[in-house]
Amino acid sequence: MSILRTSRTRLVGAATTVVLAALSLTACDDGTGVHAESVAAAGTPATHSPATPASPAAPSRSSAAAPATADSSKASAATSAPKPKPKASASAGRPVTCEGSNTKTVAAPLNRPVNHMLLTVTNTGSRTCYLYTYPAVRFGEAQAVPPVIEESQPQAVVTLAPGESGYASVSLSATDGSGTNGQTVDSLTVYFHGRSGNESVGTGAQPSPPAKGVYVDDSLKVTYWQQSMDDALDW
Repeated sequence: MSILRTSRTRLVGAATTVVLAALSLTACDDGTGVHAESVAAAGTPATHSPATPASPAAPSRSSAAAPATADSSKASAATSAPKPKPKASASAGRPVTCEGSNTKTVAAPLNRPVNHMLLTVTNTGSRTCYLYTYPAVRFGEAQAVPPVIEESQPQAVVTLAPGESGYASVSLSATDGSGTNGQTVDSLTVYFHGRSGNESVGTGAQPSPPAKGVYVDDSLKVTYWQQSMDDALDW
C-alpha cells in the first residue's frame, strides 16, 4: 500500500509540473516574457507602461521664416527700378519779348461793353515771352496810335508761357455819340512795345477785323495788356 501511495504522489507531482510548464509557455506566448511569468507567479499583477510618443521635430530655421508678401516684392522692385528722367520744360530758355513773329493776335468785337473790341495774343513760340505795356494799334490809315487808359495798368508784366494768352480791350467810340471824326475802317495793325514802352519791337500783327469794318472816332482808347480776359473787360 505504501508503494502505491508513493507512486500516486509522484504522478500528481508530475501532472502539476506539466500544468505549470503549460502555463509558462502560455505566458511566453502573450508577449510578456519570462519576467511577466515570475511576477504573476509571485501574486503581483503585471503592469505595462505605455510607450512615450516621439516629440515632433522642431521646425527648421528656413521653414520658420515668414513668406515674402506682395507689398514687400513691389517695394523691392520699385527700389531697384530706374527712375525716369524729368522731361525738359517747353518754356526752357531765356524769356523773350512777345511780338508778331512768336504770337498770334485775334481781334473780336464785343457786345458788352458796347463799342468795344477784345485783342487776344497767344504765345505760339517755344519760349516764354513778355507782353510789355499796351498794344499800339493802328486803324486804317491813322497817323497816331490811341492813348492808353492809365488806370488799367497791372501790377506786373504780363508773362505768357508757350500756348498761353494775354488780353487788352479797345474802346472804339463814345457810347453817347460825343466822339468826333468818326469813320468805318477795314484794317487793323497791332504793334508791340519793348521793355521801355517807348518803342515798338519785332514785327506787327494784322488781325482780321469784322467783314463790315470797325467804326472808330476820336475817343478811341486801349487798356494795358492783362493776364486775364476778365481784367481786360473791366474797362
